Amino acid sequence: MNSPATTAVAHDHGHDESKFHIYVQIAMLLAVITGVEIIAIYLPFAKWMIVTGLVVLSTVKFMFVIFYFMHLRWDKPFCTILFFIGLVLAGGTMWALLQLFAVEASLPLPT
Repeated sequence: MNSPATTAVAHDHGHDESKFHIYVQIAMLLAVITGVEIIAIYLPFAKWMIVTGLVVLSTVKFMFVIFYFMHLRWDKPFCTILFFIGLVLAGGTMWALLQLFAVEASLPLPT
């Protein structure tokens, strides 16, 4: 007769096994997206179209990584909200620094 501990271990093992397949599928998808990004650089399209496509593909890859490999999909919503608050703060800080130290701002004053 199976004890509850043995049943729980068997159940957890099956759960990990199903997540392993998800991780492998996502890793393959990320590899394909990376290949598309590399090929897109050499396509004869307008530069703004290529940059827009690369930003979109990179955003998709970022979302897959944070939600699956960083386990935000299975985490509490509060932790996900904290992550995105930090992401917005970091992005805002980066934008402000880029504006502060832009090329025009770093030119010497006319004499």
